[in-house]
Amino acid sequence: MSILTEERERIANAIRSAEARTSGEIVCVLARTSTQATALPVILAAAAALATPWLLVAFTAMTVQQILASQIAVFFVLLLLLSLPSLRVALMPRQMRRAIAHQKAMEQFISRGLAGNKDRAGILIFVSLAERYARIIVDDDIAARVPQSAWQGAVDALIAHTRHGRIADGFIAAIDACGEELARHFPQAAGGQNRLPDRIYVI
Repeated sequence: MSILTEERERIANAIRSAEARTSGEIVCVLARTSTQATALPVILAAAAALATPWLLVAFTAMTVQQILASQIAVFFVLLLLLSLPSLRVALMPRQMRRAIAHQKAMEQFISRGLAGNKDRAGILIFVSLAERYARIIVDDDIAARVPQSAWQGAVDALIAHTRHGRIADGFIAAIDACGEELARHFPQAAGGQNRLPDRIYVI
């Protein structure tokens, strides 16, 4: 899945509209994957390649050269396939995938400047596609006033749209819902400033 320039602009407009009513800040991040490259594809490909000659010797009449060529081919084909983000993630247990995606979301919350918001009213709307993970992370003051369950509707809308390939619609629905809560608890003050860029980050 990708996100078009016009869709990015729709998301930016939704953020601007939501933030016009609040002193809070909303940041959106779309991650293709939260899982970093590991040695696991190499290990699995090497194990399969090592087993290949024994199987070929037992069940075929191939020459030594053919067996060695097959071994090399098995290694590189499996390495290529297992290095694909979707397959690499699929090899992980679900809990591990969610933990890795959550850690990435927390890193983004800090690196995008939300943790340093003067009003402690920053919200991160985060989606990691490969892990099929969506989360709304809020700053301390918001968490103190709004229960986590209040964000569930926004997360559900985000997931529902994203599942059907409507990434921009999902983010916009979540932005609108978050904007309503922010406007209720953190209304825009006179002379308020927009400190963070109104955009979606694709990583």
